[in-house]
Amino acid sequence: MTTSPSTRASLPGAPETDRLSEGPAREGLSRPVAALIVAGVLGTSAVLGRRNAPDPSHPKTRRWYKRLDKPDFTPPDRVFGAVWPVLETGLAVGGYRLMRAPAGPSRNAAVGLWLLNTAMVGGWTELFFRKRALETSAVAAGAMVVTGAAYVATAAKVDRPAAGLGVPFVAWLGFATVLAAGISRRNDSRR
Repeated sequence: MTTSPSTRASLPGAPETDRLSEGPAREGLSRPVAALIVAGVLGTSAVLGRRNAPDPSHPKTRRWYKRLDKPDFTPPDRVFGAVWPVLETGLAVGGYRLMRAPAGPSRNAAVGLWLLNTAMVGGWTELFFRKRALETSAVAAGAMVVTGAAYVATAAKVDRPAAGLGVPFVAWLGFATVLAAGISRRNDSRR
């Protein structure tokens, strides 16, 4: 029996077809796999961030950070502690939604940019808090604004809610870049 692509798609057990290619539809990752990837990536980033946090469990880092000459608009520590979980939740949900979307060039590019941005968050804490490379960390923060905006723009082609969840991240990165540049300028000789 010969069947057309549209008939094949309606047969029980037949794969769905992609209307553009009339071939099998490319599905996104399964829920458990997408969730595991998101948890692994953000968990790794969180471990790096935690390892470098200027909190009481890292007294040398805390003392160094407290001694820095910071701009007047520097938020209190508790604001950072409140903002990052919200941003990371948005990144987690956005990344999960993208990984569940059908595979394709735009989806793959958006996932790649999501991975890059989550890695850069952990890398930034290494530069700023561990290596105390203030100027380099300010440049890295600016680069994160660019890659974050690229993530949002690319994700919007695939899943608008995922892209929307990345907007606060990019906005915070913009603020963080100005703050990091200010700290770098005020402390160029301190390490």
